[in-house]
Amino acid sequence: MEPKLHTSNNYSLFVIIIFSLFSVAFSDTLYDNFLQCLTQKTPNNSPQNISSILFSQQNKQFTSVLQAYIRNLRFSSPTTPKPLLIITPLNPTQVSTAVICSNKLGLHVKIRSGGHDYDGLSYISDDPFVILDMINLRTIKITVNSDSATAYMEAGATLGELYHAIQAKSNVYGFPAGVCPTVGVGGHVSGGGYGNMIRKYGLSVDHIVDAQVVDYTGRILNRKTMGEDMFWAIRGGGGASFAVILSFTVNLVRVPETVTVFNVKRFQSDNATDLVYKWQSVMKNIDHNLFIRLLLQPVTDPKNKGKKTARVTFISLYLGNSDDLVTVLGNELPELGIKKQDCLEMSWAKSVLFWANFDNTTSVDVLLNRTYDADYGKRKSDYVQNPISKPDLELLWKKLVELDKPGLVFNSYGGIMNEIADNATPFPHRNGNLYKIQYSISWHDAGGIADSKNIGLIRELYSFMEPYVSQNPRGTYLNYRDVDIGVARNWTYNEGQVYGRKYFLGNFDRLVKVKTLVDPNNFFRNEQSIPTLRS
Repeated sequence: MEPKLHTSNNYSLFVIIIFSLFSVAFSDTLYDNFLQCLTQKTPNNSPQNISSILFSQQNKQFTSVLQAYIRNLRFSSPTTPKPLLIITPLNPTQVSTAVICSNKLGLHVKIRSGGHDYDGLSYISDDPFVILDMINLRTIKITVNSDSATAYMEAGATLGELYHAIQAKSNVYGFPAGVCPTVGVGGHVSGGGYGNMIRKYGLSVDHIVDAQVVDYTGRILNRKTMGEDMFWAIRGGGGASFAVILSFTVNLVRVPETVTVFNVKRFQSDNATDLVYKWQSVMKNIDHNLFIRLLLQPVTDPKNKGKKTARVTFISLYLGNSDDLVTVLGNELPELGIKKQDCLEMSWAKSVLFWANFDNTTSVDVLLNRTYDADYGKRKSDYVQNPISKPDLELLWKKLVELDKPGLVFNSYGGIMNEIADNATPFPHRNGNLYKIQYSISWHDAGGIADSKNIGLIRELYSFMEPYVSQNPRGTYLNYRDVDIGVARNWTYNEGQVYGRKYFLGNFDRLVKVKTLVDPNNFFRNEQSIPTLRS
């Protein structure tokens, strides 16, 4: 689902003007009806109080509220479809009322927590829609006992805010989740929650003990009242298919007071092929405390007169000290040549900053910053189950240099991921995967030509990689939204299978059954949501 691109002829301009005038008039009427409904169904609130959380297209704050959490500038152009209304509830009761009123008025609702979904499904649609923005539900409560710790986190909080709250309470607890601090908790965790402690502690969803949601009738439910079927579904099946996620309660995990990181680069001429080939084989069984991400990209070779070449960056988190890390790699991957001087020892909280590309002198308070330098971009993903051979890696280097712009990120699997059943949560990509690939391309130029060119490059790289990745289906990660693999227009079961089996493999049918049970009228839907059996 790409934003529609209009040609510059007079007819297209006329259509845009007429549509805009209709949209404005409809939005005004809708705003009045929605405000009236919210006021009637929200006790002890005046229309003035309610109007502070409701934004029509004519509101002076509408554009700033909309754009505040658009993380991909591809979806911020004047021709990108805009919501008729934005609702920013201040508490769970207002979320419940917003759902009730949306249902009553027949509105298509998009739910946004952090806005990092790569293809913008939480804030764009080709159909008339409204946004339920969870920005104001950001409470985090950390509880540390003698032998355990938990976190209560509302959906609108960011991972950075969560990590900051954890380090303020303890230096021996952390949470396995993503490395980008501005990602919203609601979408990230309900989609699986992948991070650099995956080999030691698995995914975010593996540590959820309770949740609060609002169902399509407006009921506020917890684990006990929603039932185990829905509780299973929202732990990796994408919460926006089933309910509005209000909060999660999770168990935190133990981390040592000292962890170790490194970031080293190897060019194609530095034996990168042998290193990547060996890395593929050793990471599945290496010390579970170790995670190594590879960044593969085309660069200028400083050793060869500026000629283009491929470079691999090895980025690591080790839950332990540098002496132990050097010993582990000396035994398992000596070709990388890691020495103690390559390593930095720090607290887990500081490692969060390292992985977010801040230097070691930065205060952890930067994690409270919710701003994000948005750019134009496209992402895709894959899973690799068999090592790519050395000759094929050489072909990959050649392809990267040829395309000159897209890059790849290889994220190591193995460890505890090989021990968790594929159906323990909806997230199925566990045992048997050596690593996950993220394909990445970003650009700075606005417009359809730039979009088409750059998206074409990443699609070409994705096509090139097909022989080396999982098959039947070609698996992909829900939180790396990719509309290229299929979208729903009518939300039928057959449409949903196209992308659903790639995201969820054998868990798709159970998700459909849960969806049919808890949201039979398909109120919660987006272009890649779980369909009902009756749709």
